[in-house]
Amino acid sequence: MKRLDGPYTFATITKGRYKRPFDLMILLFAHALLLPIWMVMWTIIPLSIWLEDRGPVFYRQRRSGKNGRVFTVHKFRTMIPDADLKGPSWTIPGDTRLTRVGHFLRKTALDELPELWSVLKGDMSFVGPRPLEEHEQAQLERQIPGFHNRLLVRPGLTGMAQVYDSEDIASNKFKLDIEYIEHLSPWLDGKLIFFSVLNSLGAQWDHRSGKTKENGNPTSDHNVGLTDENVTSSNKTVD
Repeated sequence: MKRLDGPYTFATITKGRYKRPFDLMILLFAHALLLPIWMVMWTIIPLSIWLEDRGPVFYRQRRSGKNGRVFTVHKFRTMIPDADLKGPSWTIPGDTRLTRVGHFLRKTALDELPELWSVLKGDMSFVGPRPLEEHEQAQLERQIPGFHNRLLVRPGLTGMAQVYDSEDIASNKFKLDIEYIEHLSPWLDGKLIFFSVLNSLGAQWDHRSGKTKENGNPTSDHNVGLTDENVTSSNKTVD
């Protein structure tokens, strides 16, 4: 695996100039064309989460972004409140801490909807390597040579690792992240978005058994309210 330093950094920047206009165009047209659907989802999902256990609707955490810049990401909560106190800090097969609404949200990746705010702000892109929690990013940089190179582009809602990896092994996902960076193009982004939409429509996202030891210490869908400044960690099986 070649490192994307030096001339590769310049090539990546040059090839990736399309991404910001591309993201804004997709965001604008998707909301303009499907506005009624968006309004229904943004109403029903938060209400369903709250009605199930009266817990917080959202949680947030700090993630490593492009060039290592840390930003805050928001998602819909998918596990019971204080899930980390009632089991391991990562999702396990048949995990009873998943709420009924959360199980559906994970299978369809609808828990990711609040991340569209990060796309609008420019912290994320529609397509790219998944943003990892600060500690996990630092840990994997120590374990896997060149792992920092995945931060040459904005992290994404979806990507090659999310679409094509089924084992959830860090080194495999890293190879796919680097392959994506080496082949950046609007066509590739469109293809990955298309397959991601199909996965969501078919509820095919939450299909992996969970983090392996190679990923270090996996972290959970720990819940906080929007006013809670505590850093939480979430690596659902889609990541």
